[in-house]
Amino acid sequence: MDEASNPYAPGAGTKPPELAGRDSILKDARVTIQRVGAGRSFKSFIFIGLRGVGKTVLLNEVQRLAEESGCKTLHVEAHDGKTLPQLLVPPLKHVLLSLDAMAKATDATRRALRVLRSFVSSVKVKLGDIDIGVGLPPEKGAADSGDLEADLISLLLAVGEAAKSRDTTVVISIDEMQYLSEIELSALIMAVHRVAQKSLPVLVVGAGLPQLVGQMGQSKSYAERLFNFPKVGQLEPQDARAALAEPANKEGVRYEPAALDAILEVTEGYPYFLQEWGYQAWNIAACSPISLHDAKSATDRATANLDQSFFRVRFDRLTPREKDYLRAMAELGSGPHRSGDIAEKLGVMVESIAPLRSNLIKKGMIFSPQHGDTAFTVPLFDQYMKRVVPKMPKPRTRRK
Repeated sequence: MDEASNPYAPGAGTKPPELAGRDSILKDARVTIQRVGAGRSFKSFIFIGLRGVGKTVLLNEVQRLAEESGCKTLHVEAHDGKTLPQLLVPPLKHVLLSLDAMAKATDATRRALRVLRSFVSSVKVKLGDIDIGVGLPPEKGAADSGDLEADLISLLLAVGEAAKSRDTTVVISIDEMQYLSEIELSALIMAVHRVAQKSLPVLVVGAGLPQLVGQMGQSKSYAERLFNFPKVGQLEPQDARAALAEPANKEGVRYEPAALDAILEVTEGYPYFLQEWGYQAWNIAACSPISLHDAKSATDRATANLDQSFFRVRFDRLTPREKDYLRAMAELGSGPHRSGDIAEKLGVMVESIAPLRSNLIKKGMIFSPQHGDTAFTVPLFDQYMKRVVPKMPKPRTRRK
């Protein structure tokens, strides 16, 4: 079939043509945005899920809904290369300047810009060539202590007051939140708490891997009462079918029932994989309907493509010992697995691999669903490990 008409969108954060199975999550997001704008009590929220379930897509969709409601929005992605202040300052400056430019300037918008300047100086944000001065002096006594927890509170309070003076809401979306440091998470939680207490129109929407909930609880015990944590997972069978079939139907193409069944079985309902398999099946099929043979051929092509990209980029970040650890996990199956069972496969004492496990959690490769258990954050990664490392590493001799 015509590859130029292929409706599927297998990409990082790319919105699928059919956003199936997420209606209730988006409904809750709309209600929260409306409550913030009306000055009612609300909770910020963070999407939690494995890789490839569409967390970034949902963040982008919430941003779109917020903008349609007249909110001011900004989006950042946490990573090892930049601190939270470095990520937040440039887009916050843009938001505050846009608030300040909405008709006649208000005292609150001017003050927020001065507080932002104080914040930049106090936490020593490295911004390169970005001019944060905007012709205003710093606000003395606000966001200038050098303590990130205190200064981020002052900054978001000033942003909230500026938004309130313009009768609008500021929505801050932060992707990959598990990469924030403990002090950054603590500062963000405290700032969101204070803004909520003041009923100011600042909403924080985030996304992260499953370990983020534990990280936030460890940082501040009240985090679970301050945020909602919608779980984003595999699609239910009927939604997975819709995600595959509806985009094709709109192009006048259908699937044989057996072809849909085969793709649903191998992808296990994960949205990213559904897009990848749909994309390959469309390009392979000569005409409608897409057959079971087409679906099986799509599995071969999609698997090879994922091995070279989606899986490979994560595998290449691993040390040899980390690869051994994950290969031992894969030998046990999809998981989760007890730490002792993984150690036994490797032929070592469980205490000796605790640092490995900790590093793999930090790298976002595994997480702990509950104490003593370990699971992959990347769906189907156990199968990939068996393909890329066919033989188990030779067990080490246990030391007593």
